[in-house]
Amino acid sequence: MSVGLIFKIAAVGILVTVLSQVLKHSGRDEHAFLASLAGLILVLSWIVPYILELFETIRKLFEL
Repeated sequence: MSVGLIFKIAAVGILVTVLSQVLKHSGRDEHAFLASLAGLILVLSWIVPYILELFETIRKLFEL
């Protein structure tokens, strides 16, 4: 896992937080929820390959 990925995740977290707060204060709670959900899906799409690699390494380690 690279440091760049951690910075990307942090940047998305900050942007989603700011956008969510702005939308909540303007009375658009549904849009704030959708923005948070979109940020979560984006970050998960970046992390899933690393999780799969981790499970493959564990499987090879224990020879299952």
